[in-house]
Amino acid sequence: MLLIYTHKLTSRNQYTFKLIFGDILGWRFRVTTSTEEFSNYDGPKFTYCRCAIEDELFFCAREFLFETGIVVQEPGNIRWNGNKVLFPVARKSALPFDPFAATFLLVSRYEEYLPHLKDQHGRFTPSQSLAFQYGFLQKPVVNHWALEIKKIVEARFGKLQAREKKYSFIPTIDIDNAWAFRHKGFIRIGGGMISDLAGFNLTGFKERFKSVFRMAEDPYDTYDYQVKLFDRYGIEPMYFILLGDYATYDKNVPYQNKHMQSLIKFMGDLGQVGIHPSYASNEDKSRLRREIMRLSGILHQEIHLSRQHFLKLSIPETYQTLIEHDITDDFTMGYADLPGFRASICSPFFFYDLDLEIETSLKLHPFAIMDGTLKDYMNIAPEQAMEVIYPLIDEVKSVQGEFISVWHNESFAENERWKGWRTVYEQHIEAALP
Repeated sequence: MLLIYTHKLTSRNQYTFKLIFGDILGWRFRVTTSTEEFSNYDGPKFTYCRCAIEDELFFCAREFLFETGIVVQEPGNIRWNGNKVLFPVARKSALPFDPFAATFLLVSRYEEYLPHLKDQHGRFTPSQSLAFQYGFLQKPVVNHWALEIKKIVEARFGKLQAREKKYSFIPTIDIDNAWAFRHKGFIRIGGGMISDLAGFNLTGFKERFKSVFRMAEDPYDTYDYQVKLFDRYGIEPMYFILLGDYATYDKNVPYQNKHMQSLIKFMGDLGQVGIHPSYASNEDKSRLRREIMRLSGILHQEIHLSRQHFLKLSIPETYQTLIEHDITDDFTMGYADLPGFRASICSPFFFYDLDLEIETSLKLHPFAIMDGTLKDYMNIAPEQAMEVIYPLIDEVKSVQGEFISVWHNESFAENERWKGWRTVYEQHIEAALP
C-alpha cells in the first residue's frame, strides 16, 4: 500500500489522490498527517507539502489544494515533456510542477465556475479553456501525469500491486429526431409540407411526401443498419433519447406515439438507454422530472444515465439538478465546437462540487468526438474525418482510458447532408475496438 504524507487533509487533496491513485492507477493508498507514522512506514511512500521532511520521495505542493472557495487562479505554466504544464514549482521535487493541483484545476472544471462568455446556447466554449490555450485539448494530460507519477514511485519502490485496468470503448447515439418525417402528427407533417412549398423546396417536399406515404424509407430510420453494424462488431451501443415537449430546439416524435415507444423498447433490448434532457429542461427542473418519468414508464425501469441535449451544461447547476433526479452517470463532458478532452482526462470520474467542496455520487464520462463537431463546426469532409479521430483513439488507448464517441441516428442516413459518414463511423469503430 502507498502512504502519502501531507501537512493538511482537505476535501480537494483527498479527492485528487483518490482519482489518481485509486481510480486511474488502481492502487491501494492511505493519506496521513503524522510525520512519525510516515517515518516509521517501510513501504512505498512520498510527501506532498511545501518542503521535504528528510530525503524521501517528495512532490512539492502549491497552495491550491489546501484552499477553499473559488477565486481567479494564476497557476503559471512551464514546458515539460513537450507540453505545457500548470503550477510549476521552484523547490526540488519529483516533478517540476504540481500534478495534483493541476489535475484538480482541470478535472473540477474550476475555470467554468469563474466569469466567462457563453455562446448562443449558454455554453462554455473551448477557446476559453486552459487546455485549448496551452495546446493540450486533444491530449488527456491527467492520465499521462498519473502514469508519470507511477513511473517515479515504482522506480524507487518497485512495482505496486494494482487493480487491472483495461481500455474500453462506448459508442453512444443521441436520438434527437427519431424520424425525419414520419409519426409527427398531422399538424407538424402538414406544416412541413407547406413550408417546403412556400420556400420552393421541391426536393424536400418530394422526400417528405414519399416518406410519409410509405413510397420511400424515412431517411432517419437507420435502425436496421445499426443492428447489423453492432452485431457485426459485437458491441453494445448506448442511446440517449430526447423526450421533451415540442419546442424550438426540441423536435422529436411525441413520446405518446406508439411507434416511438416501440423504438425505445427496441433500443432497450439492443443496448443501454438514458435520458437526453431537453433544451428547455435547463431552465425548468420540473421538465426533467417529467422526461425521466416518461422514459422510465416506457421501459419499466429506473433511469440513471443522461446526456444533455445540445450539450447544454452549466456547472455546477446542471450536475446538481441531475443528482437531485437520481442520475448516477452523465455523458455530457465534451465540447460541441472542437474534439478533445474538456476535463483533460479520458477516464470516468466523480463530479466534485466546488460550491459545497465535496465529491458527489455523479460519475462523469468524458467523450472525445462527435459527428456534428466534425461536419458542422469544423467543416471536415468525411474523407478527412479519420485524420482527426485516429489520434484521439490512440491517445485513449495509450493510457488505458475510456473512449466515447457521440453520433446521431440521422448521421447514418446517407442522404445529401450525411453522404459518406457511414464509412467514417465504421472506420472509427474498427479503430476504437479493444
